[in-house]
Amino acid sequence: PSLAANMALSSDPQFKKLVEWHKGNSSKLVLRQLFEADKDRFQKFSLTLNSDHGDILLDYSKNLVTEEVMKMLMELAKSRGVESARERMFSGEKINFTENRAVLHIALRNRSNMPILVDGKDVVPEVNKVLDKMKHFCQRVRSGEWKGYTGKAITDVVNIGIGGSDLGPLMVTEALKPYSKGGPRVWFVSNIDGTHVAKTLAELKPDTTLFIIASKTFTTQETITNAETAKEWFLHAANDPSAVAKHFVALSTNAPKVKDFGIDPENMFEFWDWVGGRYSLWSAIGLSIALHIGFDNFESLLSGAHWMDNHFHTAPLEKNMPVLLAMLGIWYINCYGCETHALLPYDQYMHRFAAYFQQGDMESNGKYITKKGSRVNYNTGPIVWGEPGTNGQHAFYQLIHQGTRMIPCDFLIPVQTQHPIRNGLHHKILLANFLAQTEALMKGKTADEARKELQAAGLSGDALEKLLPHKVFEGNRPTNSIMFTKLNPFTLGAIIAMYEHKIFVQGVVWDINSYDQWGVELGKQLAKKIEPELGSDAPVTSHDSSTNGLINFIKKHRA
Repeated sequence: PSLAANMALSSDPQFKKLVEWHKGNSSKLVLRQLFEADKDRFQKFSLTLNSDHGDILLDYSKNLVTEEVMKMLMELAKSRGVESARERMFSGEKINFTENRAVLHIALRNRSNMPILVDGKDVVPEVNKVLDKMKHFCQRVRSGEWKGYTGKAITDVVNIGIGGSDLGPLMVTEALKPYSKGGPRVWFVSNIDGTHVAKTLAELKPDTTLFIIASKTFTTQETITNAETAKEWFLHAANDPSAVAKHFVALSTNAPKVKDFGIDPENMFEFWDWVGGRYSLWSAIGLSIALHIGFDNFESLLSGAHWMDNHFHTAPLEKNMPVLLAMLGIWYINCYGCETHALLPYDQYMHRFAAYFQQGDMESNGKYITKKGSRVNYNTGPIVWGEPGTNGQHAFYQLIHQGTRMIPCDFLIPVQTQHPIRNGLHHKILLANFLAQTEALMKGKTADEARKELQAAGLSGDALEKLLPHKVFEGNRPTNSIMFTKLNPFTLGAIIAMYEHKIFVQGVVWDINSYDQWGVELGKQLAKKIEPELGSDAPVTSHDSSTNGLINFIKKHRA
């Protein structure tokens, strides 16, 4: 790595250069003018990747950048050691240094079977062994060969897990719903709130339901509590503990605990400590995906991710999709002071996409301590949010267009729809809205343009002048457009992997560990302490006055 990679970001000469340039020149970056001045702007600031399963286009020309800015951003990536960090990840080094673990979601989808070593041992054969086990299990369940305790086939699969054991499979099974023909229905229970499990069980029949208990440690409080509730419900009908083995399987690394629960170790699908929760849908954690869409489609999802891994691993930085997205984010977060990033998929099937990367990004880069153990003096991970278009247009886009904050947005859309109803009319309108929004955010509307419109609508004099300022749009709001041929398993895999690597690159620039999540721990510890205090009716005085007051309100008002 370069010498600068050992320095704090704020001392890195490349970063200082970028910040200085921004101070002196950012007011001159007017997108409307940049487009008028350069007819080839789209050519210069876009990148297309071609695959046998469709193409992906990243158009980043509507960003507040010039060739000079992009060059500085790429120099910064080099100076922060992005290339050597990438090499370390791909070669199985323990880049999750607080937990002393390798970070190898790339090994889970390593379709070329190139050896990947952890502590000198190739992990690829183990990965393939579990995938093979998943494949045979999926075939048995989907074909009806796997029978429940009354001899009936499985019609419904319930994934019980939370966080990384829930968000990925939920997002992907929703996104790939059109590929689920011939598969069981899937349900997801995550929240400890009893409503979640109660509502789900009310829809199901015990003798045709399969439960997947997804917990790396098999000690996650929410998951194990929900799993025990499901088992109780199941045994109430089956009345035979040996029937549990036909209706419960586990995704875990803890075989003894799985066995204690009553699950046949044969029906435990393992993964490894080098798989982080929020990067685990590619592993056994994706079993609900494979059951729902079939193993062939699940393999295609992995292949798309592997294809993006290869692109990320080999493409030069300035032609590298995850790197471009990451460095544009650095530009907005660390030079413009942007606090948030919006993900806006124009595809109803992708309605959980923003929620998925809310965890992917915020749990990875929501850190303020660097590798050296000191506090950062710059901003790190942004707040990630979003909803599908066009719904968002009628909800929060107002603030993106005319609010006081700059919100960089990623707009995503498939060129081909899964449902070309009414001769493709719906999709044509959707595409038109997608294109109109990014153009409007870029161009805005000048006072002159607004005045002409109001005059054409018959306004003049005082009435016109009063309304005019409200009709003006500053524009110059940055967006990326990410277009792909069709939302199929391969393309979805590629897009997810693209954002995973974007998050990795930003973590390297900020010098933080993107692969631990100590922020999850403190609340867990305190909840364990508080839970027994809710048992008695005696008022509590052991906490701060706020927590005491809240506990005592609960005690006074419970039934």
